[in-house]
Amino acid sequence: MNSDYWPFAVLATSLVVVVYLITKLRFHPFIALILTAIFVGLISPALPVIAGQISAITALELPMQEFGVVAGKIAWVIALAAVIGTAMMKSGAAEQIVNWLLKTLGASRAALALVIGGFVLSIPVFFDTVFFLLIPLGITLALKTGKDFVLYVTAICGGAAISHSIVPPTPGPLIMAEALSIDLGVVILAGLLAGILPVVVTLKVAKRLNEKLNIPVRVADASVATVQHPPSILLSMLPIVMPIAMISLASIVNVLTGDLPDWVAILGNKNLAMSVGAIIALYLWASTQKLGSQELWREISKPLQIAGIIILITSAGGAYGAMIKHSGIGDAIRLATDGFSIHYILLAWLIAAVMKTAQGSSTVSMITSSAIMAALIGPDAELAYHPVYILLSIGFGSMTISWMNDSGFWIVARMSGFTEKEALQTWTFLLATISLVGLLQVVLMSWLLPLV
Repeated sequence: MNSDYWPFAVLATSLVVVVYLITKLRFHPFIALILTAIFVGLISPALPVIAGQISAITALELPMQEFGVVAGKIAWVIALAAVIGTAMMKSGAAEQIVNWLLKTLGASRAALALVIGGFVLSIPVFFDTVFFLLIPLGITLALKTGKDFVLYVTAICGGAAISHSIVPPTPGPLIMAEALSIDLGVVILAGLLAGILPVVVTLKVAKRLNEKLNIPVRVADASVATVQHPPSILLSMLPIVMPIAMISLASIVNVLTGDLPDWVAILGNKNLAMSVGAIIALYLWASTQKLGSQELWREISKPLQIAGIIILITSAGGAYGAMIKHSGIGDAIRLATDGFSIHYILLAWLIAAVMKTAQGSSTVSMITSSAIMAALIGPDAELAYHPVYILLSIGFGSMTISWMNDSGFWIVARMSGFTEKEALQTWTFLLATISLVGLLQVVLMSWLLPLV
């Protein structure tokens, strides 16, 4: 345990433990991640020495402290994102965005409308919620035209999965930004730009799969719940556009001027920006559904309950990542690779892909991988490119491979009526393709536009 290379054993063993607990023993990810964080502390001799406290107590207490640190950074944002998502669905704003896209682009470009709708809505809304919202529209379109069901389903999947993996305030990208100490505005802008090519690839792959696979609509209920008086398209977009614009403003001003005025810093604060988006979304919800104050607050409790689970899992993953960092893995990797050239972008993608394939959760993969990479590169690392490229690489890596151990796999399969084989041929293949294209894009951009 006193070896300079012992942290490798800590890392490898802890990865086995967390995957085993989640996949084999079916532990809840929150419990599995906290227990693994404690386990890392117990077998790591490099933990900080606290006066008057034995190492075993430190191993028990330090993960809880790190859990609180992470929760303090992301809990409010995740809770508000859940509220915004629910409010947009209940008010009809989300459906309004999709319908406007369909009307604007035309029926012949319905797949493009669905992939853009999935991408936009998945920025503040969790993937499964976006899929639940859009799949009835895809089913209805397929029934009306009598064709292209695979095209519509894969278009929805691709658009929603891309932004879920690389654009905050979705929990995974949000915690990656915190772990790698990257400005949130920079991550949002980079994620939006990096999502363009994968969206194009999604459409190409979706059309190819639609030509090769003839899968009928087997889902009985193809109705789409419609709000009678939805808000205008401008108001419908505001809960998403306003927070992104506010957060991005600070980053843009800082890049262009090299200075950040106080008023811009305040407007660009993620907590304030998300609060503004939530207020707008709640106003739309209350006004379209004629909800009183008491009824509105009662309804808000439902998305907050969902957000609570996400916050627990995300913060526990942050605690586990922090304990990996305390184990000394960064120094061990640097020592082992001294004199060798390691491409950190490729390494980040590989770690995320292995974690995703092993335990199923993209969010857990992003949290764990970003913590490992943060420990590896350290705060003073002199990279040849901006660390946002490492973040994007992890995001794309967390999409490979989605199969039977991923809840997203079963959501897509069951809601669309696909068999397991058909889900592997469509959903799994699509995400693997996006992941590889995303990696190649990130490597190329880090070389052409290093941003340093």
